[in-house]
Amino acid sequence: MSEERKLPEWAPKEGGAGFASEVMKGVEGGHDGMSGAWRAPNRPIHKRRKLTVDDYVQGILKNDRTILARAITLIESNSPEHQATAQAVLKGIQPHAGKSIRVGITGVPGAGKSTFIEALGVQLCREGKQVAVLAVDPSSSRTGGSILGDKTRMETLTREPNAFIRPSPSGGALGGVARKSRETMLLCEAAGFDTILVETVGVGQNEVTVRSMVDFFLLVLISGAGDDLQGIKKGVMEIADTILVNKADGDNLHRARLARAELERVVHYLQPATPGWTTPALTASAVTGEGVAHVWSTILQFAEQMQASGEFDKRRRRQNVDWVHSMIQEGLKQLFYHHPTIYSRLPQIESLVAEGKLPATIAVEDLLETFRKQTMTH
Repeated sequence: MSEERKLPEWAPKEGGAGFASEVMKGVEGGHDGMSGAWRAPNRPIHKRRKLTVDDYVQGILKNDRTILARAITLIESNSPEHQATAQAVLKGIQPHAGKSIRVGITGVPGAGKSTFIEALGVQLCREGKQVAVLAVDPSSSRTGGSILGDKTRMETLTREPNAFIRPSPSGGALGGVARKSRETMLLCEAAGFDTILVETVGVGQNEVTVRSMVDFFLLVLISGAGDDLQGIKKGVMEIADTILVNKADGDNLHRARLARAELERVVHYLQPATPGWTTPALTASAVTGEGVAHVWSTILQFAEQMQASGEFDKRRRRQNVDWVHSMIQEGLKQLFYHHPTIYSRLPQIESLVAEGKLPATIAVEDLLETFRKQTMTH
């Protein structure tokens, strides 16, 4: 081999012998000295089998957690194909749903909702209950993503064989409830879960959305953080069936009891959330477990009293009607924004409104009138 051919391709032509490279001959045989006949195994890529509607229904009814999780993912999908399958699955499991008690749990940030849910869930599982926790995480208003960390915060509960925890993104849904939470509850009920705990994003007037999908609504507060009622809207207290002051332990026990007494005075002047039921204020500690059993006994007392009076079934029927209206609203919203004419005109209208060249009210009326005319002609 000549000196010219030994020069690296990056070396200058006039570099002379100062630049040189040689290619060493490799070992005989295959990689790392192995036989030349050896080849890396051509492992097949195993794709998950596509489930039929009957596969989903039968798997859910057998409490197959993997199929249940896949069914919930199917429910949450926006794909038209997935939605068609999801609706068929819902129709198939419908006769087996509705046999649980649904408990909505909300509260101020830092009140220990997840810790309390874990303590309650573990207690119920060890009593033989089948517990499903739907932990709804807030979706980012900028990226649409969610952390979905509730499952990692409930380490003890995740090890309970009778527990199923499903974190879901809220998707910006009103009241911090995932858009498909109602359907998810039906799937869990059909799978045999007799207790559904729905943890919501936060606290505010919009929690009325949670109220429209659960039997019992628990508001979790905390004392010792300044004004105990600071940030609590009258509206959310009016829809709570029980108010719980959490973290009633150690040095905070006395303050928690004072807060509970104050809250009892407040709710005395509010209209009851459920006819025939007086909203109590309780204390508990999710860390020590003190008072957790009393909260559950209160929930059972509520369910028994409401079933005896007929209010329980009446509320469920109202919720089904509310569900119809919410789906109509969602469907109309999708039809509007996905209409070709609206889709093409909207950016221009938004630009004119942003620049102050077109009043928002006129812009809305123009878009709605366009939509009406287009839909009527078709």
